[in-house]
Order: sequence, then C-alpha cells, then structure tokens
Amino acid sequence: MGRVQKALLFLLGVLVFIQFIQPARNTSGQAYPADISRIYPMPAQVQGILKTSCYDCHSNNTDYPWYANVQPGGWWLASHIRKGKEELNFNEFGNYSSRKKQSKLKAISNSIKDGTMPISSYTLIHRNARLSGTEQELILNWIEKTKDSLSQIK
Repeated sequence: MGRVQKALLFLLGVLVFIQFIQPARNTSGQAYPADISRIYPMPAQVQGILKTSCYDCHSNNTDYPWYANVQPGGWWLASHIRKGKEELNFNEFGNYSSRKKQSKLKAISNSIKDGTMPISSYTLIHRNARLSGTEQELILNWIEKTKDSLSQIK
C-alpha cells in the first residue's frame, strides 16, 4: 500500500472516529418566563418571524438540521449557536437590565437594517429565514414601539 493510500485510509479513520464525538444539543423544550414574547406585547406575526429567522441561534431551543449530526459540521454549528446566545438570547431577554434591553433592541434593528442578520450562512440553507421587506418593517415597527414603552418605564 502506497503512502497516499495509507494517508487516505488514516484520514477516513479519523473522519469515522470524530462522528462519535457529538456536541451537546441546545434543546430544552421548556417554557421561559423571561422570553421576550412573554415580557412585551408581540404580534403573532412578529413572533413567528423571530422564531423562524432568529431563535435557532438566539434562544435555548434549536431546531437542528440533519447536517448537525455530521462532524465537524456539528461542532461548527454548536460554536455558532453558543456565540449567538452569548450575544442575544430571546429566552433570557426579560432578565436583562433595562439598559441592556434597549441596547439589544437597537442592535437588532441595526442588524436588520444593514442586512447582517440573519447571517447569510444561515439563510443559504434556511431560505425561509430570509426577511422580506414587509417582515423587516413589521419587526422594526414592533421594536420602535417596544423601545418607546421601555423608555417610558424608566
């Protein structure tokens, strides 16, 4: 057996072996009293858009695609979800300080306006997560109303 064949066989063995090292799943299935939709009045349409386009990376409950079971893709996905939740977690939104809530709402608005969210690597595979102009306006209008109610609470 030649060097190339041995190297390919070794690589195949490594790829098979790493399939047994699965990252922890971001699934809980429980209701969250601090979820943004429980804290602030939210139209069902806006809630549906957020769940479709945002919650997989920004909540405690991810709907995993088939490729999450194939390593190293699953590891990449787990890292991406961890970073997304560190930045913003809709299930924990009610636990944020008033200042942080204002900041996060502004960041969501800016991300939608400049087209950085949802990220292109996500919408490439999840085409239904792409925000139409109408969906963007619905979310942005809801954010403005919510920010106004937050500023009145201060």
